[in-house]
Amino acid sequence: MTSLEEAIGMAGKYRRPRRRRMLGLTVQRRERISPHFVSVTVGGDDFRHLEQSGYDQAGRLFFGDDTVVLPTGERWMLHYVRLPAAKRPRVRLYSIRRFRPEINAFDIEIAVHEGAPGPDWALRAQPGDKVSFLDEGYCYGPPPYATWQLLVGDESAVPAVLAILEQSPDELPAEVFLEVPTDDDVRPEVAAPAGSRIHWLPRNDASAKPGTLALRTVREARLRPGPFYTWAAGESALPTGLRRHLVSDRRVPKSDIAFLGYWKVGRASP
Repeated sequence: MTSLEEAIGMAGKYRRPRRRRMLGLTVQRRERISPHFVSVTVGGDDFRHLEQSGYDQAGRLFFGDDTVVLPTGERWMLHYVRLPAAKRPRVRLYSIRRFRPEINAFDIEIAVHEGAPGPDWALRAQPGDKVSFLDEGYCYGPPPYATWQLLVGDESAVPAVLAILEQSPDELPAEVFLEVPTDDDVRPEVAAPAGSRIHWLPRNDASAKPGTLALRTVREARLRPGPFYTWAAGESALPTGLRRHLVSDRRVPKSDIAFLGYWKVGRASP
C-alpha cells in the first residue's frame, strides 16, 4: 500500500496504542480469495503482545526474501536506516482483516496489482516465511449521535471496510460503496449490521482509474436521512473528493468524516 515514509505519514491519522512493540511473526497460510485479492495469515508467540483496538486497526508489515534483515527491538528504526539498501525489507501499511486469537494469528488481505512489492510478496508467501509487524492503531471512530455510517473505498480499502462491518453493532447500519476491479472480486456474503446496504461497484475496465466510479456513484446517490459518520479510503482522489463533496454539497461536518489516501495513481512506491 505505502512505502516506509508514506506509512509514517499515514500513521499520523491513526490513534496509536499506548504500548506497542515490533513483533516477529511468520506466515501460517496463504489463500487466493479472488482474481485481485489474496489473504495471508501471520502469527506466532509475539501475537500475544498485539492488543486489539479499533475496527480498522492497521500496522506496518515488513517483509522480503531471505537476504533482508527484518527489524527487531525498540531501536528498530535506527538499525533500519543504517542497513544497506539491499538488506532493507519492504514495508507497507496494511489493515488487519481479522484477528484469530485461537491460533495466535491475524489475517491481512492484499489487493493484487502488477509490479507492486506487497502483492508480489503475498502471492509468493509460504508458511514459515518471516515478517515483522508494528501496530499503528486505528482511525475509525463514529460519534455517539451518528444513526448510520457511510463506508466508501476502492479495492485497497475493501479489507478495512469488511473488518469494520463485521464488528459494527446493529444500531449503526451502513451504506457501503466498494469499487473492485472485476465482477469476480465481488463478495456475495458479507457480515454487516442489520439494515445495511452494500453496493459493489466492479469497474470491469483495466484502463479506468480506481476510485472514480465509487466517487461518482456516491455523488449521485440518495443517502439515508439522519446524522451519519463517514469512513473513506483508497486512491487519494477518492477520499479527498468525497470529503469535499460531503462538506460542500451535503453540509456534513468535517469532524464526522475520516478519510485516508492509501495510494496515488502513477506514483510508484520503492
